[in-house]
Amino acid sequence: MEENRERPIGIFDSGVGGLTVVKQILKELPNENIVYFGDTARVPYGTKSKETITHFAMQDVRFLLSFNVKIIVVACNSVSSNSIDILKRKFSLPVIGVIDAGAEAACSYTRNRRIGVIGTDATVESNAYQMKIEGKCSAKNIFARSCPLFVPLAEEGFTEGKIPGMIAEKYLTEIRKKQIDTLILGCTHYPLLATTIQNVMGEDVTLVDPGVEVAKRVKKYLTENELYNDSSYRGNSKFYLSDIPRHFEKVAENFLGGPIPSPVKVTIEDY
Repeated sequence: MEENRERPIGIFDSGVGGLTVVKQILKELPNENIVYFGDTARVPYGTKSKETITHFAMQDVRFLLSFNVKIIVVACNSVSSNSIDILKRKFSLPVIGVIDAGAEAACSYTRNRRIGVIGTDATVESNAYQMKIEGKCSAKNIFARSCPLFVPLAEEGFTEGKIPGMIAEKYLTEIRKKQIDTLILGCTHYPLLATTIQNVMGEDVTLVDPGVEVAKRVKKYLTENELYNDSSYRGNSKFYLSDIPRHFEKVAENFLGGPIPSPVKVTIEDY
């Protein structure tokens, strides 16, 4: 039915990083309507307990459901690594996360079955990518490294040049020596530093942006279930935040790659 096709895609993250996922979905599905929620008042999720992350994620999903969304995209690695199975059980709507998509793509791209994962401390320590990769392609040579300074660099717009290059060299030298041929960018901020990361790793290493892979998955699901919006009109995007940080528009524009409509502040604890 036409009204089902026009229902929006719901996307949430603990902050602004998920806008890199929105960017890829808009590129792959320009006619789709988008509702994005960023829990900027309670970011980061990665330092919280599994129970708290799940509680927050449930509220985020319930908020998106109020817009009659047709699919939920979890653009947060912390939620994807801690709570996505619970979300899939609790809600009848399809839920797609970044970790499944990124792990599956890495398995398809690797040639020597030596895969690297970089992310925040919480994502790396959760072993979620490692377990997913082992489950999907039995690759045992998985090397993970946390790169916490990449997040503030991305948010400040320092993505290329001497300083990001030095930090990337410091973080990635050890993992480069492992002779990996595939590297998962396991944080939604990291695609902004892709050029710098690629320079350090070398052109023989394939970078996996889970946002790109999620967009492909969403398109596949919507097409197979006759929910793909094939309207001739460009989709409408709405952005909601639990707090509107200083300089949000500037940061968001870096992540989205263009101007962003004014976000609306919501009280997420009500959901």
